[in-house]
Amino acid sequence: MNTVTKRAYVLLAIIIAFIGGLVFLAVSFFTQGGTWATHRVNGHLYSQGEIKNAGRILDRNGVILAQSKNGERVYNSDKNIRKATLHAVGDTYGYIATGAHTLCRDKLTGYSFVDGIYTLINTGSGSDVNLTIDAKLCANAYRYLDSRKGTVGIYNYKTGEIVCMVSTPTYDPKNKPEDIETNDKYEAVYMNRLLNGVFTPGSTFKTVTTVAALENIPDINSCTFECTGAHATAQGGQIICNNTHGKISFGTAFTKSCNSAYAQMGIGMGADVMTATVNSMGFGKSFSVSGVNTAKSRFDLKGAVDIDIGWASIGQYTTLVNPLHMLMIMGCAASDGSTPIPYFVSDSLYDVVGSVRTERLLQQTTASQLKTMMRNNVINNYGDSRFPDMQFCGKTGTAQVADEASHAWFTGFSADDSFPYAIVVVVENGGGGSEVAVPIASKIMKDLKNAL
Repeated sequence: MNTVTKRAYVLLAIIIAFIGGLVFLAVSFFTQGGTWATHRVNGHLYSQGEIKNAGRILDRNGVILAQSKNGERVYNSDKNIRKATLHAVGDTYGYIATGAHTLCRDKLTGYSFVDGIYTLINTGSGSDVNLTIDAKLCANAYRYLDSRKGTVGIYNYKTGEIVCMVSTPTYDPKNKPEDIETNDKYEAVYMNRLLNGVFTPGSTFKTVTTVAALENIPDINSCTFECTGAHATAQGGQIICNNTHGKISFGTAFTKSCNSAYAQMGIGMGADVMTATVNSMGFGKSFSVSGVNTAKSRFDLKGAVDIDIGWASIGQYTTLVNPLHMLMIMGCAASDGSTPIPYFVSDSLYDVVGSVRTERLLQQTTASQLKTMMRNNVINNYGDSRFPDMQFCGKTGTAQVADEASHAWFTGFSADDSFPYAIVVVVENGGGGSEVAVPIASKIMKDLKNAL
């Protein structure tokens, strides 16, 4: 091969590499341009790592939750609203990954592929971001939690709009505590417990076991179970019940929240059947909520013996549930087995406007039967007076946690088509679900009803 030919090949290689580099740069610019433009080193947006200049963040009613004034980021004037909406709005340093300040940086700065952030530089303001949450409703939920760790979430199971998303502990972004990194009361304060938390579910998980029983046990509605106050397993251990119920039907077992009956159901179905049904309901799966990947609910019976399966079937053992996932299961029970995936950013940024993304977690017939059982549970246990004019369906949970007080749960939904909302309440180490979580759910659902 002569020298001219060698040089031609080298030149060709250089040209190919150059073109490849241009293509890579163009693709990177198209996909990551917004990230580059909104990087912390950009002095037009940030000062010492804190975002200063950006558009407004508003709630569903146009209430301003954050805005820029004179080169400073300013939050709502109401302290309770600032604290209650922190995990939806986010902080100016980006510690809270689920907040609009982090999720919607491109939108807030008015970034465009053609002009970059020229509009913000030229006018001093970016573009607004609208959230689906109701700030006053969130503030009420925050007060009802009363400084206890936990979460309250409410969404419209027909549209997917999250109207209440509160996570505690929280803090006032206007006056960030100096001891936030060392004080135990701020443990996991940056985590959004509704989207990223997982908790032992206790008896709220009986809604899941109910689904498994309806789909896998022939004639379950005519089955009876014997409760002597405990259910003895083949290995010699016992599943302790909350009472001695005697001989009871399937429906009564749900209403009485009988541990013995539900342990018998789970053990009878076995690990493989339980696991398959639970996984079909979204366990082990993450859901994208306005760009946030939720924590995965966990159900693991590998190597489990009968007593383990029994405890898992009543929401104990190693079972952990994400509150947003449980909220979606409630939405599915309310609406024939499928539900829109919840969201809290109402702009088209996440392709939710005009394009509802749905998830089917239940079979239609099963959803209808579960709805009936949960409706009877409210009528017979909690009382319709707690949720007036809502045709409410619900289930509590008191989840035992090793060496700590139980987690208090309540989850449910309105079966009234004119009021299509589902709720989840979790109070960490709060005590009994009926005593602690139900009153919170009752008050906040009444507030929502009165606001519409």
